Amino acid sequence: MRTLHRTALLAAVALAPAAPLPAQRAPVAFVDVTVLPMDRERRLEHRTVVVADGRIRAVGPVAEVAVPAAATRIDGRGRFLLPGFAEMHAHLPAADAPPELVERVLFLYVANGVTTARGMLGNPMHLALRDSIARGQLLGPRLFVAGPALSGTTARSPEEGRRLVAEQHAAGYDHVKIQEGLSLATYDAIAAAARAAPIRFAGHVPDAVTLAHALESGQATVDHFDNFAATLDADGEVTDAEVDALMAATRAAGVWVVPTMALWETFRSTEPVASLQQRPELRYVPRSWVESWSVAVANLRRNAADPAPGARELEIRRRVLKAAADGGVGLLYGTDSPQLFSVPGFSIHREAQAMAGAGLSPFQILAAGTRNIADFYGARADFGTVDVGRRADLLLLEADPLVDIAHLQRRAGVMVAGRWLPEAEIQRRLEDVAAR
Repeated sequence: MRTLHRTALLAAVALAPAAPLPAQRAPVAFVDVTVLPMDRERRLEHRTVVVADGRIRAVGPVAEVAVPAAATRIDGRGRFLLPGFAEMHAHLPAADAPPELVERVLFLYVANGVTTARGMLGNPMHLALRDSIARGQLLGPRLFVAGPALSGTTARSPEEGRRLVAEQHAAGYDHVKIQEGLSLATYDAIAAAARAAPIRFAGHVPDAVTLAHALESGQATVDHFDNFAATLDADGEVTDAEVDALMAATRAAGVWVVPTMALWETFRSTEPVASLQQRPELRYVPRSWVESWSVAVANLRRNAADPAPGARELEIRRRVLKAAADGGVGLLYGTDSPQLFSVPGFSIHREAQAMAGAGLSPFQILAAGTRNIADFYGARADFGTVDVGRRADLLLLEADPLVDIAHLQRRAGVMVAGRWLPEAEIQRRLEDVAAR
């Protein structure tokens, strides 16, 4: 299977002001909780965090923060509060998806603490979806959405590329999706038009565009580490010096990466389809998805009779991911859900284990899904950390994820835009999704 190439833009374009958050009927107070603020690696014990009107209004020691009389009190003893997570490589439902399916997919994200998502292949319906969530009319993560992909069939010339960028910018999309098949001239025209608009551009690195050119072109992310392994392994040998040099070039260019390691573990591993089909989270997605994924993976396994090249690619990707995390390259959390057994929301836990397997620390993994997202958008004052004034997108856990990243799965509840969902309600809704 041909490696996918996706990229997205520099954070030089300022984040547009967020739509007003829905008003809350009563404040919420997390009392005597351990806060993981994610501004740096630390724990703030015995804290009270007060939320009202979709924002964090107070954070401080229990003895110093007054809980409003009308507040809903959440017992934080023995629990850990951190910012909500992001899915920076999501594929939102198609334009013709039934409304019920759209709502269930959005809930799967929220149920797992995903409070921000970047759609990477869009249509006009996603604009309405984004705005409905922002107005509080629909429960889901805050969305940043792309327009229809720009590819070799939709942008066949520099002129067409420039026109499509202008149209998508005028329509209000958050970024432009680059797809395969673009000529170098058309790609460059799209990049120039996006910078001038300004609108972020994101997506694949077409065959006619090298990784070096992508790093020089004003893109902000390379998703899946596309072209990294091929560039490093061009002569059949990958040295530490080559890896470090590429990381330095990536960092100097201001490029962020979205590893999607768990997906590549599925692509390149030898795990049988029957084993993948036993994943418990599959009960929350349509059976047709599972059947389609099973056929696709079976074809991958059949076409890769020799597992050695796939194993080598995975080894290189793990080295690159570890070097990126340790070398100051910006990492953004993403899983390419829903794709090949990557179930929306649940896939963040698969990704966490894959990143840990590459040698990343729990804090590096958590940062990739929280504060790094805000930094990418130039919006640290708005979200991504637990502090006064930030959006009340929060994840409450029963155990410390800085000790074991697997503790991300031990939810006590999720807050999205100030709306509190205790674990009992999450489980009830998940059972309803599974039943349907």
